[in-house]
Amino acid sequence: YIRVILISLLFSFTIMMNRRDFFTTTALGSAASILTPSLNFAFPAKVPQAKMKLSFKPFTLELKHAFGVAVNTRTTTPLVLTTIEYGKFKGYGEASMPPYLGETQESVMKFLSKVDLSKYENPLELDTILSAIDALEPGNTAAKASVDIALHDLAGKIMGQPLYNVWGLNKEKTPNTVFTIGIDTPDMVRKKVQEVDPQFKLLKIKLGRDNDREIIEAVRSVSDKPLVTDANQGWKDKERALETIHFLKEKGAVLIEQPMPKEMIDENAWITERSPIPVIADESIKRFGDLIKMKGMYHGVNLKLMKTTGLREAQKMITVARAFGMKVMIGCMTETSCAITAAAHLTPLVDWADLDGALLSKNDAFKGITFVDGKITLPNAPGIGAVPR
Repeated sequence: YIRVILISLLFSFTIMMNRRDFFTTTALGSAASILTPSLNFAFPAKVPQAKMKLSFKPFTLELKHAFGVAVNTRTTTPLVLTTIEYGKFKGYGEASMPPYLGETQESVMKFLSKVDLSKYENPLELDTILSAIDALEPGNTAAKASVDIALHDLAGKIMGQPLYNVWGLNKEKTPNTVFTIGIDTPDMVRKKVQEVDPQFKLLKIKLGRDNDREIIEAVRSVSDKPLVTDANQGWKDKERALETIHFLKEKGAVLIEQPMPKEMIDENAWITERSPIPVIADESIKRFGDLIKMKGMYHGVNLKLMKTTGLREAQKMITVARAFGMKVMIGCMTETSCAITAAAHLTPLVDWADLDGALLSKNDAFKGITFVDGKITLPNAPGIGAVPR
């Protein structure tokens, strides 16, 4: 209760100050880090002392269909899979690198080669370890996430508990996931929707090109499910964007993600003030500092582990987003069931989940969460519960 009161007082104070001046002259980020601590455990006495060892390897995720968004279309996603060994325990993680993140398999492996986990005696001191890794170099968010996920997996296995138990969350409160339909021809859009419509209660439709209404009409010709829509920064005219959002509302859309480029801050805020459905930031908010800067600019935020550097920072961002009165979505890139399952442990805390990334692939390297009529079902195994195939 004290922590909640402190957060409320801290962020209420920001309202009375000039937003830009405040965020450039205070250490709010450090304060929030203190007020929203991540996973830190006492070391179990029964666990023998050992040295942590990090290993990693490249992996290419192959997609079932060409995946089109506003800025590109692709059929594969480059990944790097990580393993942290500690005695008899192994923790698994991954980095996924869609083009817009600016990371590659080479850059990730170069960063990971600088990570020395052997110097840490207690693998459960996640804040200490992950803070040091974050400080190695700026950027590299997916690379950092691959270590974060593996460390959380390792911690849960050492404790003998799934992460949702460690965090005190009710696994029955997981939401339904959306299923994503990438930009394609109207015929292919109809085919993709028909393949998955019986299994999911929410469909996510990628938009942002010059045929948005045609795509929505194609979806509506074969499904009446509620729609999550995502322009991926594809719209450039705010008036036209708002008109399209009203059209989407009429067609059953429940939200719109990232309507305009992240650099167009005022235009996105203008849309947020007038939109009939929630406007959710994606590319505009990667890490904690971005969330602070964008306060009031969006109704909500889509958090992805590859942007946030993993679970540790995502937890903190959820807490602060709620203090700001924002809606929260947990999303993903095209990933294996390793990173997807890790993110799923946070879903009892959020409004929406977009965790279908592994379902879009044809060579998933892990087994993890399952979906029952679209609802996320978490595994009971210790750690994140993802097992290599």
